[in-house]
Amino acid sequence: MRCKSCESSFQDYYADTCKQCHEHHKAKVAFLGATHPASFSDVVLFASDDEAAGPIPAHKAVLVSRSPVFRAMFENEMEESLSGTIKIGEVSYRTLGAFVNYLYTAEVRLDQQFACDLFVMAEKYQVQHLKDYCQTFLLANLNCDNSLSTYTLAHRHNAKQIIDAALIVITDNMDKLTSRKEYAKLKEKDPQLVIEIYEAFLSRHSSFSCVRTVYSPFTFP
Repeated sequence: MRCKSCESSFQDYYADTCKQCHEHHKAKVAFLGATHPASFSDVVLFASDDEAAGPIPAHKAVLVSRSPVFRAMFENEMEESLSGTIKIGEVSYRTLGAFVNYLYTAEVRLDQQFACDLFVMAEKYQVQHLKDYCQTFLLANLNCDNSLSTYTLAHRHNAKQIIDAALIVITDNMDKLTSRKEYAKLKEKDPQLVIEIYEAFLSRHSSFSCVRTVYSPFTFP
C-alpha cells in the first residue's frame, strides 16, 4: 500500500497512512486540540528587527495554550500582558508571521533557513511540536553544503541528534569542508567546535596514529 500523506510504501497500519504519518497526525491533533482559556484577550506581536512591517495580530488564548513561555508571560501580568503588545527580538517579520500562523494551524512550508529560524523560535517559546517538525526537516535535508551551519546552530541550542548527524556528514567530507571560508571562520570564532570535529573525525578511523599525522584541529587547511 501507499501512504496518502507521504506516498511511501507500507504494510497495513491505520486506514490509508503509514505508522509515521499516523503518529504525526495524532501529534498534530493533540497540539491543535489544546484548550483556549476564555479569560485572555487579544494581543499584537511585533518583530523588533522589522517593526516597520507592522503588527501581527494574535489571541492570547491561542498563545498561552501553545507555549508555556507565553502562558507565564500573561499569567504573571508582565508588561506585555498589560499593554497587549509583544516585541519579539532577533526575528524577521516573515519568520514571526510563520511562527504565529503555526500556532493556529500546525502548518508551515520550510526551507533550510526557515527551518533554522523557526527551530530557534520554537525552542525559545517551548513549542515542542514545531521544534520537532523543524528538527525532522533539518535531519532529512542535511548535506555537505549545509552541514557546518547546521552543526553550529545545533550546538547553540544543544540539539544532540542534529549535532551527531551533522558530525557524520562533516567528517565524511573533511577534504571539501576544510578548504571553505565557512570552516576558517568557525576556527576563528569557535575553535572548541573545531576540536569536537577533529575528535569525531579521529574516532571514525581505525588508525588513530596515522590520522593524527595528517590532521589536527589547528592545521586543517
